[in-house]
Amino acid sequence: MGVITDNADVWGEALLGTLILFFGGGVVALVLGIVVAAMRVSPIPVARAVGTIYVNTIRNTPLTLVFFAFAFALPPILGLRLTSDVSLTLAISALGLYTATYVAETIRSGINTVPVGQAEAARALGLTFGQVMGLVVMPQAFRSVIPPMMSVFIALLKNTTVAAGFSVVNLGSARNYLSERGENQFLVIVWVMVIFVALVLLLSWLQRTLENRWRVTR
Repeated sequence: MGVITDNADVWGEALLGTLILFFGGGVVALVLGIVVAAMRVSPIPVARAVGTIYVNTIRNTPLTLVFFAFAFALPPILGLRLTSDVSLTLAISALGLYTATYVAETIRSGINTVPVGQAEAARALGLTFGQVMGLVVMPQAFRSVIPPMMSVFIALLKNTTVAAGFSVVNLGSARNYLSERGENQFLVIVWVMVIFVALVLLLSWLQRTLENRWRVTR
């Protein structure tokens, strides 16, 4: 336990960085993913095309390349100076932009489980496409995709370690900082693994809780 107690400051900062990346990227991914999923099933051809291009392009691009674009290509274009806060914001944006494609496809699969007749009935009552999606389709879609959606967020949690290669402090970069203090790197890696396992188990518990509460009755 000495590697933890003797370096509580590093571990605390690293864990906080990971949580900020996870929750920040998760919010971006969820909001953008909902929008893209709606575009993918939109009756407007242009919206469907844009959503399809975005998903197929970003999802098939390695996450590291997305980070490279945000870390090295975007700042000069926007005239940004790479401070720690700017790097963190760009890392959150990269994670959110990338994960949103998986969120969108997960939600789209949930939308496909909703009987078409319900949407047709809602449109017959005079509801707009946005109202049909927001009031009828999306609430049911979310309930049916809890397990795959949680898998997406578990992947997001583990993907936060990629930010360590771009000067963003998180659990993935703990080894670098602690090696400078002479700590055993193998033990550091083991403890990082233990922390991630604990966080994933917490997300799995949340998944089971939400499933039991929002279980879809067939």
